[in-house]
Amino acid sequence: MSIIWFLIIGGIIGWVAGLILGKDIPGGIIGNIIAGIVGAWIGGMLLGSWGPKVSDFYLVPAIIGAVVLVFIVSLIMKAMRKAA
Repeated sequence: MSIIWFLIIGGIIGWVAGLILGKDIPGGIIGNIIAGIVGAWIGGMLLGSWGPKVSDFYLVPAIIGAVVLVFIVSLIMKAMRKAA
């Protein structure tokens, strides 16, 4: 059951990061889940573990990491569209 919560919270974190930046994450719900999980990892590496914890995610660093990830992915996608 914990893997289901892990995926749900990861998706919510990715969705919130997309809302904060006003950008759509490529891949829909799967993209949100991946952005949330990878963003949580990035946030944990950059900021450590602090703030409220839900399903092995520290929410504040996870959201900040997901915002950074979504921003970087959007820059890459924009550059790829210009190049094509």
